[in-house]
Amino acid sequence: MQSDKRRAPCGWRAAAAGLCAALLLASGAEATEPNGVPEEVSLIIGHERQTLETVGASRIAALTKQTVTPQPRPARVEDIDAGALSGSLTFAALDRMPGVTGDGEWRCLAEAIYYEARGEPLQGQIAVAEVVLNRVDSRRYPNSVCGVTRQGVGNGRACQFSYACNGQPERMANRGPRERSEKLAAIMIAGRERSVTDGATHFHATYVRPGWARQYVRTAAIGAHIFYRPGTRVASN
Repeated sequence: MQSDKRRAPCGWRAAAAGLCAALLLASGAEATEPNGVPEEVSLIIGHERQTLETVGASRIAALTKQTVTPQPRPARVEDIDAGALSGSLTFAALDRMPGVTGDGEWRCLAEAIYYEARGEPLQGQIAVAEVVLNRVDSRRYPNSVCGVTRQGVGNGRACQFSYACNGQPERMANRGPRERSEKLAAIMIAGRERSVTDGATHFHATYVRPGWARQYVRTAAIGAHIFYRPGTRVASN
């Protein structure tokens, strides 16, 4: 009976198996196994070993079944699918495209789309990109994307694109709109047909009435912007 009382604190429903084994050894429980280990301790150890083996085997099996989905590699501007260069384009289609990388010209166009039109419908974002590229084609403006978007920066003249002169770094912190702007910039630079603004080289928000607007031909109104071109249409791809 005394031996049973010493074992009582370590019934199968008591504390963790390791603690139970320690209590048994500390209590001086009688050894009933040939190797000198108390019978209940032996049972506990055997049970724990079986549990670990079962759990371990299950874990290994689960790990072997797991598959790692490779992340799509960023595409280069020159690798843009030809299907994106013509026909309809949607935000959903842009979102399905892998990320893109490019040079400084690509980055400058992405910034223009992001800062001037990230809240606009897709056609409005395309329209802003067309304005930048139409200016690049025109002899009246710098012959590079970055030259166009940064025209007036640091020379004491009014900036053509206000975000370039607002004193804030161009970080494009909002990931979703940034990725769309980057993909759209790549598509436009790769040669998508410019058919949205009819050669526009200017635009302004609908809530302002700049004096220069009277000198140009209105070509489109998309979202919060109105677009204009000179009286003689500029070259377009």
